[in-house]
Amino acid sequence: MKAELHPKWYPEAVAICACGATRKVGATVPELRTDVCSSCHPYYTGEQRIVDTEGQVDRFIRRLQAREESRKEVERRQAARTAPDRSLATLGLGKRMEKMLADAGIVQVGDVLSLLQEKGDDGITEIKGFGLKTLADLKKGLRTQGYVLPGDEPPAEGAAV
Repeated sequence: MKAELHPKWYPEAVAICACGATRKVGATVPELRTDVCSSCHPYYTGEQRIVDTEGQVDRFIRRLQAREESRKEVERRQAARTAPDRSLATLGLGKRMEKMLADAGIVQVGDVLSLLQEKGDDGITEIKGFGLKTLADLKKGLRTQGYVLPGDEPPAEGAAV
């Protein structure tokens, strides 16, 4: 057998836990430091606490908060994008359609939505020069911006889309 092959053995090595408990153990180093021991481990103590190894819980909570903030920002943007007080010019409908609606006193998206709510499609097609094709283009422009038009029913839970 080779000499000096095995490390030195310390039969009276001290194991020190983060909770302050110390024990005498046999080891190849004179002192051991641990994060958890049988005096403070939840399995042995019966208490439930989170053992935060290297800040994983804090990282998880930060990611969760960032996700929540991101979700709120998306909702805020969607709400701003579908505000009824937006100008019709922001929809990109075209100058001709905007002029026809402006001549009828309709300058905001909310005006179009309320007219559709009150009179339906006939209220819009009564405007001079406004036909079914331009009505379809107007509705398409509103829907692409995220507006829910009167008569549009959201799909029921579990229904095929």
